[in-house]
Amino acid sequence: MSTVQPDGKSLGEVHGSVQTRDPKLWKRIFAFLGPAYLVSVGYMDPGNWATDLEGGSRFGYALIWVVLMSNMMAVLLQTLAARLGIVTGKDLAQACRAEYSRAASFVLWLFCEVAIAACDLAEVLGTILGLNLLFGLPLLWGAAVTLFDTFLLLVIQRLGIRKMEAFILSLITVIAGGFIVNLFLAKPDWGAAAAGLVPSVPEGSVYIILGIIGATVMPHNLYLHSSLVQTRNVSRLADAKAQACRFNLLDSTIALNAAFFVNAAILVLAAAVFHRNGIVVTEIQQADQMLAQLLGTQVAPIAFGLALLAAGQSSTLTGTLAGQIVMEGFVKVRLRPYLRRLITRCIALLPAVVVIALFGDAGTYRLLILSQVILSLQLPFAIVPLVHFTGDRLKMGSFASRSWVKVLAWLTSAVIIGLNGKLVYDQIADWSAGGAPFIVTALIVLAALATGGFLLYLLVLPLVRGEKGWAEETPGGAPAVIREIETRKVSHVAAALGRDAGDPAIISQALSIAQREGAMLSLVHVTDTALAQVFGSGAGGEQHVYDEHTREDEQYLTEIAEEIATTGVAVEPVLLFGESSPELIKFAAGHNVDMLVMGSHGHRLLGDLLWGETVEPVRHRVNIPILVV
Repeated sequence: MSTVQPDGKSLGEVHGSVQTRDPKLWKRIFAFLGPAYLVSVGYMDPGNWATDLEGGSRFGYALIWVVLMSNMMAVLLQTLAARLGIVTGKDLAQACRAEYSRAASFVLWLFCEVAIAACDLAEVLGTILGLNLLFGLPLLWGAAVTLFDTFLLLVIQRLGIRKMEAFILSLITVIAGGFIVNLFLAKPDWGAAAAGLVPSVPEGSVYIILGIIGATVMPHNLYLHSSLVQTRNVSRLADAKAQACRFNLLDSTIALNAAFFVNAAILVLAAAVFHRNGIVVTEIQQADQMLAQLLGTQVAPIAFGLALLAAGQSSTLTGTLAGQIVMEGFVKVRLRPYLRRLITRCIALLPAVVVIALFGDAGTYRLLILSQVILSLQLPFAIVPLVHFTGDRLKMGSFASRSWVKVLAWLTSAVIIGLNGKLVYDQIADWSAGGAPFIVTALIVLAALATGGFLLYLLVLPLVRGEKGWAEETPGGAPAVIREIETRKVSHVAAALGRDAGDPAIISQALSIAQREGAMLSLVHVTDTALAQVFGSGAGGEQHVYDEHTREDEQYLTEIAEEIATTGVAVEPVLLFGESSPELIKFAAGHNVDMLVMGSHGHRLLGDLLWGETVEPVRHRVNIPILVV
């Protein structure tokens, strides 16, 4: 784990890596195409399948308008996210950190991590179900496989952002191809499908409507898009930014309309095959099995399974990137990519494995829909800051949202917040009527009120404070390092000796420093025999052990100290008892040591397990320079 530097760029490994300055217009346009395709896979992930399948099988074509509305919301919000990244040079997470207090940013980060975990849960379940449908792999075995596919991104990421975009596009092609085949076989009623574009709210459909919106407009995608657009090398001149905004709008429109086709195709397929036969889909496996029976061909379930597997894999890649962006942006912490991926995947795998073990196939389907509702509940906490930021002239300059864009953006926010509020109210009412314990209901109500209060804070803060520019953070790089340099005199050097072949090198380095600085030199050895570790030394440092081994250690230190004293350096032998690392840490802290010189034992992994290690534990616990020889 490391801390991101103050001037750290979003996705620094690929930031500005794609050149966009080409005299040919078509090549310039092509250079900008890509970020929205990475984002669009989040709009066709397995969570969408669950909500669209249930929506189509339960309500027929009636909810196609929800898919269309969600897609229009997505185009608007993703366009705003792209503009934020292009114009300000900050992704949405970095912008939130610059705008809000540390506490508010931390809460937003936690909410975003919950959303990413929910999204990854959908991806895990999609991959598990895809493997089960195609190869008959048991669900729990599929869960084990998904733990290893987390490293797929790490391999592809090494090839560069353009190769990653090409890989994602190939997976999108597989998804779209699978549904083209199934729609051709299903022969839906296109007239009824067109009538479904007229808004209506069938009884009992609010939960599914909210799930469709949550599955379509995903909060982590807003953070992701605001960062991905910065992989393009764009001049900071206004004309270049304007061109980048236009080309990214084109990119978003094409990619997200492809996502709309996939989502609409899932719902239309469910309506044409299942609703028409009076079947309500409660499991994705159920849909796969019935496709073969109702359409009379094995091609349909194979195409369905391939598309599901491709959806799970493609969403896995973008979820990993989003996790990296929000952690670096909000809290300036950069984990190693494989560690970040494993943590996110394990968080998602735990509920998946528990539900599969307890409830089987049906449980996975309900868990998929629940994950999408969680995403929808987190969505306002990404939308509200985004709409505020992109409408602020002091932040966006001439690129600030026009009045009609602000109206549409806030109308979108109001719809989502309103649906969320209704869902929370209905759920709490159901729990109360169902006899839930009072303390549980009370805690849920308090949590809902606290969350609502925080959202209200995000809404009204800019209105109360007015438009506000972002102060530039202290620049990093060489100037920042130079400013932080302090020259300090070293007056006490300690050399940790091991009574081995490495001691001459350690003493040479420590002695040269002591001579140059006129410092005192302590020759420290820790006797770590079994007796020494049991009895140790007293609070005042007095010895409790004086065996043959101790006498040899004492003589060794004394003889070296006497020789060094002839050079005019103030030197003292120090014999400690117990475990090496704790004793060295204690000595350095209690004797005002300014620098510690240690030796590297040279063994790795198994050697550390057998004989222990000293350097790593010590360097993490002392606040002085350590020279490892």
